[in-house]
Amino acid sequence: MAIAEKQDSELASKKYGLNWDAEREPEQVVLDCENNLPVLKRVKGKEIREPKNNGQEDNILIEGDNYHALTVLNYTHQEKIDVIYIDPPYNTGAQDWKYNNNYVVAEDGYRHSKWLNMMEKRLNLAKNLLKEDGVICVTIDDYELRTLWMLMDKIFGENNHLGTIVIRNNPAGRSTTKGISITHEYAIFFGKSNISHVFRLERNQLQKDRYDQKDDKGFFEWVNFRKPGSMRIESPSMFYPIFVTTESVRIPKMQWNSIKEEWITLEKPKKGEQILYPVDENGEERRWRYGVERARAEIGEFKPKVQKGKLHAYVRGRLNDDGILPMTWWDKKEYSSTAYGTNLLKEIFSKLQVFSYPKSIFAVIDCLKVMTDKKTALVLDFFAGSGTTGHAVLELNKEDVGNRKFILCTNNEVNGIEKELKEKGLSDKEIQEYGICRKITYPRLEKVIKGYKKNGNGEKVEGLGGNLQYFRTDLIKQTKNKDQVRLDLTEKCAEMLCVKENIFNLETEKEDYKIFSSNKGDKFLCVYYNLFDESFKEFLKEINKLKGEKKVYMFSIDGTTDRKLFAGVKDCVVEEIPQKIIDIYKQIVKMNIPVKANTIFLEFENANKKIFGEKEKDEGARILRIVLEKTIQKISQKNNFNIFKDNRKEEKIATLNERLYESKVFNKVQWEENKTFLAIGNNASHGEYGDYNIKQVENFYRHIQSLLNDFGI
Repeated sequence: MAIAEKQDSELASKKYGLNWDAEREPEQVVLDCENNLPVLKRVKGKEIREPKNNGQEDNILIEGDNYHALTVLNYTHQEKIDVIYIDPPYNTGAQDWKYNNNYVVAEDGYRHSKWLNMMEKRLNLAKNLLKEDGVICVTIDDYELRTLWMLMDKIFGENNHLGTIVIRNNPAGRSTTKGISITHEYAIFFGKSNISHVFRLERNQLQKDRYDQKDDKGFFEWVNFRKPGSMRIESPSMFYPIFVTTESVRIPKMQWNSIKEEWITLEKPKKGEQILYPVDENGEERRWRYGVERARAEIGEFKPKVQKGKLHAYVRGRLNDDGILPMTWWDKKEYSSTAYGTNLLKEIFSKLQVFSYPKSIFAVIDCLKVMTDKKTALVLDFFAGSGTTGHAVLELNKEDVGNRKFILCTNNEVNGIEKELKEKGLSDKEIQEYGICRKITYPRLEKVIKGYKKNGNGEKVEGLGGNLQYFRTDLIKQTKNKDQVRLDLTEKCAEMLCVKENIFNLETEKEDYKIFSSNKGDKFLCVYYNLFDESFKEFLKEINKLKGEKKVYMFSIDGTTDRKLFAGVKDCVVEEIPQKIIDIYKQIVKMNIPVKANTIFLEFENANKKIFGEKEKDEGARILRIVLEKTIQKISQKNNFNIFKDNRKEEKIATLNERLYESKVFNKVQWEENKTFLAIGNNASHGEYGDYNIKQVENFYRHIQSLLNDFGI
């Protein structure tokens, strides 16, 4: 018994799955959100508006840390995104990304933990943005393939893995110290919910040219009815006899034997007929392309054919407009990131600042095609880099006259040339103009929207059209004065609301309100900043003049608004600010910032005084209940369990206790005692003081002490 308990104790903090040190070095940009509220600031003078696109909604570019941008988008775009495509840092150890403002090098023993910390928090936020039928694609190479795959299984669910594609993006190969030249990367596709498909790709011309024959049903090619590469054992019901002559193909009468899993022939071949099975030249039992019923129904599509002295059954393979399912191996010259990534940037820019490994625009286009066939899809890329995803969306719109829109988020890192620029005498503010977003991402989008001349030969490239709004992230500091924080957030959230509604044209600006119009002029965003004041009458008068849909955001201290105030306004929807923004931000903080050990210990020390000093069992038990709940949450986070449900509400402590036990984090004794002492704590909280005694409360205290010791809190 003692040995078994010891083994349980040793296994207490172990479970199958992906584990890493999530607390050794938290990410500062995440911690910033504990005491600050992210907002967006519009960069004036950077709007791009092409006359032919005046009636279309705008694309969005956000400069700043993508964690802050995703936090804002969790308010503005929750469940509004169709597809997400990201190309995160590959964590090669070659100083390709920073963590807490320091480059992560190969010698860093916590390199993988830092990468997982960074990715997990962003993927959690990104999942909230996807529609229920939304799809995410993440590209990666061998350095983090295994960890990323397991992380996405954890966040999206392994049943939602749609497939992983190998893309030959570097035909020349990249040398390694292990003697193998790397020519590929991976694209991992997951659905938000349990969707069972990705969309088909258009056949290329080489594939179309194979269909060189035509009848009254369309183009086709003759293919052997035996399916190459597939074995009988994979689909036993697709292995059956067919009767052939040099003139005909016939499906005999058969009966399925479910015990032997084989077809029993109920008739003998006629004179001149041969019995043909899907067995190849090497005697391997394979399978036919169709099942029995379909083959019988489409017998007119068959013909016999003699090859190398043997009789075969051939069937018409028809060209259809549905395209083909994407294969797991992509190998087109257009996927080369050098030829169609780096060289494309060189054509766009006359002087190109260093940007390593931009994606091939054609690889991104095909990934987007796989994820959705919606011509109005909203696409998000929060590792936007040089802006290839935005460029790809615009190219797709040109290709099929679509109206897709993109949201791109990227930081403005200067890519290691800060020292050189400082030596030239540039100020920090001037150096920022050499960052990725300002020097590459925005100028690239501007050029491909408006058109440009190719660097080198001066060839003119027509603009793809489109509109763009440019924003930067900012933080509002929280203070103890909650009402002032609400006022500050309301004052600065107008541009977030513009992004939320995709309405940007300022029509009216007063001290207490602003009114914006959509590009078509049929929708209006109306924001009232003040407490109910005399200016409200003027505001109401202005919005009554507007003809079209009106979305009104009203400042409210207590999160409520009297809807009767707008009773006479047509086509009007009212929403309070800033309470919903604050609520979402609070949930994100709780989700991504671990429960603090010092908070647990402060309450624990308070309980010690009540129980052992003052012999106050009831107050002591009430406090210990809070401490035990926080301790179980802390242990859950240390073991990579989400303490929130999909609806962002905190998971019940009893549920977390069960999960930790089922995963062998808690042994049976710890699990049972947690249930017992949580019940005592609940009794104390509900005034049922006679259901426990001081001795039990003292044991309650000692149980928590044991948990803190066992799990290193």
